[in-house]
Amino acid sequence: MLRTERVLQLRGQQGRSVRVVREHYLRPDVPCRSALCRAGCPRDGKLLSDDVTHYVVPDCKVVQDYLEILEFPELKGIIFMQTACQALQHQKGRRQYNKLRTLAKDARHDCAVFANEFHQHCYLPREKGESMEKWQTRSIYNAAVWYYNHCSGQMPIVMVTEDEDAIRQYGNETEGVFVISFKNYLDNFWPDLKAACELFDSILQARHEREIESQENNGKEYPEHLPLEVLEAGIKSGRYIQGALSVNKHRAQLEAFVRLQGFSSKETEIQSDILIYGAKARNRAIHGDVVAVELLPPHEWKGRTVALCENETEDKAPLDTTGDPMPTGKVVGIIQRNWRDYVVTFPSREESQPQGRNAQKVLVTPWDYRIPKIRISTQQAEALQDYRVVVRIDSWESTSLYPNGHFVRVLGRIGDLEGEIAAILVENSICVAPFSEIQMSEMPVSSSKNPWKVSPEEEKQRLDLRATHLIFSIDPKGCEDVDDTLSVRTLPNGNLELGVHIADVTHFVTANSYTDVEARARATTYYLADRRYDMLPSVLSADICSLLSGVDRYAVSVMWELEKQSYEILSVCYNKTIIQSAYKLTYETAQGLLDGDTSVVGDILELKDLDERMRQKKLAELVWAVSKLTDIARHVRAKRDSCGALELEGVEIRVQLDDKHNIHDLIPKQPLEVHETVAECMILANHWVAKKISKHFPQQALLRQHPPPRQEFFTELRECASAKGFAMDTRSNKALAESLDKANDPLDPIVNQLLRSMATHAMSNALYFSTGSCSEEEFHHYGLALEKYTHFTSPIRRYADIIVHRLLMAATLKEKKDVKDNLFSNKDLEELCKHINNRNRAAQRAQKQSTELFQCMYFKDKTPETDERCVADGVIYSIRTNGVLVFVPRYGIKAAAYMKNKEGLVISCQGDGSCEWKPGSLQRFQNKITSTTTTGDSVTLSLFDHITVKMLVQTSRCHADTIKLEIIKNAPHQTADMEISQRNCQRVKCDLVKAVSQSAEAAQHAQEKTRVEVIDEDFEKYCQTKGASLYQLLEEIRDLALLDVSADVRT
Repeated sequence: MLRTERVLQLRGQQGRSVRVVREHYLRPDVPCRSALCRAGCPRDGKLLSDDVTHYVVPDCKVVQDYLEILEFPELKGIIFMQTACQALQHQKGRRQYNKLRTLAKDARHDCAVFANEFHQHCYLPREKGESMEKWQTRSIYNAAVWYYNHCSGQMPIVMVTEDEDAIRQYGNETEGVFVISFKNYLDNFWPDLKAACELFDSILQARHEREIESQENNGKEYPEHLPLEVLEAGIKSGRYIQGALSVNKHRAQLEAFVRLQGFSSKETEIQSDILIYGAKARNRAIHGDVVAVELLPPHEWKGRTVALCENETEDKAPLDTTGDPMPTGKVVGIIQRNWRDYVVTFPSREESQPQGRNAQKVLVTPWDYRIPKIRISTQQAEALQDYRVVVRIDSWESTSLYPNGHFVRVLGRIGDLEGEIAAILVENSICVAPFSEIQMSEMPVSSSKNPWKVSPEEEKQRLDLRATHLIFSIDPKGCEDVDDTLSVRTLPNGNLELGVHIADVTHFVTANSYTDVEARARATTYYLADRRYDMLPSVLSADICSLLSGVDRYAVSVMWELEKQSYEILSVCYNKTIIQSAYKLTYETAQGLLDGDTSVVGDILELKDLDERMRQKKLAELVWAVSKLTDIARHVRAKRDSCGALELEGVEIRVQLDDKHNIHDLIPKQPLEVHETVAECMILANHWVAKKISKHFPQQALLRQHPPPRQEFFTELRECASAKGFAMDTRSNKALAESLDKANDPLDPIVNQLLRSMATHAMSNALYFSTGSCSEEEFHHYGLALEKYTHFTSPIRRYADIIVHRLLMAATLKEKKDVKDNLFSNKDLEELCKHINNRNRAAQRAQKQSTELFQCMYFKDKTPETDERCVADGVIYSIRTNGVLVFVPRYGIKAAAYMKNKEGLVISCQGDGSCEWKPGSLQRFQNKITSTTTTGDSVTLSLFDHITVKMLVQTSRCHADTIKLEIIKNAPHQTADMEISQRNCQRVKCDLVKAVSQSAEAAQHAQEKTRVEVIDEDFEKYCQTKGASLYQLLEEIRDLALLDVSADVRT
């Protein structure tokens, strides 16, 4: 190893240049990562293929400007030199650098990173007077020559660059090493890869347009952003406030808010969100960016809009429609850009306007209302008018009203189902390509002719429960991926043993394997309304790791000894086990056994081939086990209730299909107590595993926290409850739970549902975190009233559970040193938690958006004037200045209903309660709104009033369709279905209920498992599944149904 010195020019906090000398060590044994290597380099991990015609080495500029082209899987044998990688990080930021790192790790892409600056034969010191760009190009060329010689000349090397001087200087210098332009490379080596060539032209054209624009435009449309070092100093001193920009999608041109991050203002001690009013104050920040904000003087503060809005694009607010003034500021700088791919639509022929010599410049409209129009340069605008396309933003100069970007690819036709689903995936940055061959090669073999079997080695090391425990699963009909089973039995000493047995996924997914890296990137299984995209290949999720009945499976078991009468926990143990589930019960069958309904026995397939005596014996054992589990679950829930566990309800919707598998109806579905039995057992297991791993790994355990909500978020809840005479104490989870229990209107159970929905909406996000990143006081889970909590019970569909399984194994199997070696450090685990939290939010948004898509599809085919299915009972849950927000229990829909239309007419009610539009005015009060016509007639609608509404679909060419409500009668809509629903709602609630918000952990397991998952053979090889019909909605959308579509889902 050689030691040398490297001189760096760094910028200090005050902006001054600082010369830093660092030690730099060079080695001769840096691995080349090529399968052609004959020099003895390490061959572990991913290797460059030897089945290509050449290796390609991009220089710094090519990597910076054309990385998205290098991402094409068709381009193989790419060597990213360390010099280019570091230049990318320095010039484009950590986000792009991490994107390159992910690309290099992806088994589907034939590329590798070579650490040329640490190799003693590749490193070149920078010469005196040499520019950084020239030194980088010279270093990369030198490394390319070394690489060619290292591989014994077996593979030609093509270095691609945009530097014409480098092409002339190095083009013919070394035989076997070619230096050409990137365009020349694409034209000559990949002439048939049209998408790459078109993308190159798009990027190049966008860059030229930016250069011309910067030369021509001298006038400033926006203030310049302050330098980063000035922002950091200002944030530290309290002059500026750092936070993430969130644009109000219903008032995207005017309203955005910044939620505080990091340092807050020391002088003002601002605790609420900061309003950013108008595009000028937003100063080129885009939704999701981390920004620095300067507060305006209090006399310039404004209030947020309280009127219903339809995403108008004008830059003016309706008169008298804002609330009380709130802290208001302006963006003075960008801390971190969080740009992504955006789905856009080209203007229609009617909207297109000639732009003189700039005819190729087009303003495209993003699918997401919160994103401003983007200017791109393309010659395909007319051809792509009817398509959804993807663009990327390149820059937003202070001289430009709009950001500049470039065209990337076409998704599909507007309104086409597959195109709309693709748009949802892109908008949530969800990439679910088929699993690669190298990932599938890691999978164990299992087929109908050669099923997977337990190995003798594992049989010796695991606790065998096959002959000693009655183990069974409770799942929805048709469920294929069974990742949990339950058991309960009487011990010889008379006490009880409760067992939760979870699929041992980590036995088959080893740390840092290709499958593990892919699962880590996906982080979760993505559920859409008609399909799912699995985190793991289906050979694991639907076969070898699925705890099906009658087959041996590996499991990780948590078993408690309980006192026989009080059910108090006496001891707990954690084991790697071998189990064989005896029964695969459906929820309906298990509930029937619990209720004593003997008609469900015929649905238990495992009992069918037994004689009558044996059948009765087995049935009695099973009924006892299900009943005992329910008793235990009631006790466990009661204990959490005493600590303040929250009970927040949602509405469950089941889809009824016709013979052609199209949506026939959306039917409310009542929950079963057995859902809560299973959920409570899972919560118990998650809680005890959390205690175990945090004790053994106090600095690097993955837990899940649910912080207490900010009190200002409960304002609407308190006001609405007071309208019905209820008082809401929100000072603690226990006080809130007790208040919600008391807030019951015996004449209208929907009132309590809506109040619990508002409490749900006020909740903070539940998040994964590393125990070393915060104090133990912050571990608490507010909603479940547990000091420590994690996710352990769904490793098939959540990567967090895989990490927890590895932590549990490391904590309990002391002799397995290699298991501990693969654990993440606190810093790495915290980064991973941020990634998983981000992916979970994306999954929830995608699920919600796809559900809304299918709800619109359901009503779009109906004729509102004649189809009675478009009319339903609605309950008012919020009052605005120009209308009301309404919840429709029949379909689980929340939407706006206007009382004043665009023509200025207001709602007027006739003697029979029917409504029509007439001239008049509206007056809003805290809990009601009054419409008065010019003739003196008036009608008042109050919170929790029942009205009759009509469902309409508001179509949009550029955006997603939405449901809009129209008030047609100032009275409840009475149908036979509604009367049945009301009677069902008046049932006594079971002791076990759905828990907290969309982030409520108690219901999460039951929610996930109530999705019917039908595996299509055509999709099995891609390890992602599709429902029986494109029109089949999620069987369960209870967490979505009561959430305001205008708000982000809280997890």
